[in-house]
Amino acid sequence: MKKIFFSIAVLFIAIVSNAQFTSASLTAAGLTCAMCTKAIFTTLEKIPSIQRVDTDIKNSSFVIYFKNVSDIDPDVLKSAVEQAGFSVAKLSLTGSFNNVPVSNNAHVSIGGKIYQFLQVKNTTSLNGSQTLTLVDRKFLSIKEFKKYETGGGHECLKTGKAEACCPKTLVADNSRIYHVTL
Repeated sequence: MKKIFFSIAVLFIAIVSNAQFTSASLTAAGLTCAMCTKAIFTTLEKIPSIQRVDTDIKNSSFVIYFKNVSDIDPDVLKSAVEQAGFSVAKLSLTGSFNNVPVSNNAHVSIGGKIYQFLQVKNTTSLNGSQTLTLVDRKFLSIKEFKKYETGGGHECLKTGKAEACCPKTLVADNSRIYHVTL
């Protein structure tokens, strides 16, 4: 009986959704010229799940469009920027959602990845096109990250791995957790 209750509780904690990310907005830090932008553009273009990349040299930003039914991995985007010699100052993912329930601290599976929602109103339902901003360390500037870190209770914000603040099944699997806000 305990196993059944525990399984049901985990199902509600880590909701699986039918959402799909369609694009991303990425701002890079440390760019000084068009050659810097070109270096990031070139590494992003090599990622198989990316259909197209648009650049905005003036704002050091990139709009990334994903192929349909692609497995989107924010760590791969971050690694591409770092491979070009820069860092991510902000990353937002835009997706198409169909009545996906989220609440503060809820864990939701999107495209096979676990996203924990922070600083959202309880009983929010995502519908249509929605943008999620990643707030993990290395996806924000240090100044912006501190706004989320000081909230407390989210040890996994620093490590990116499931910690005591997450459901026990995610901790047992050493799951990668991405922290997002609306």
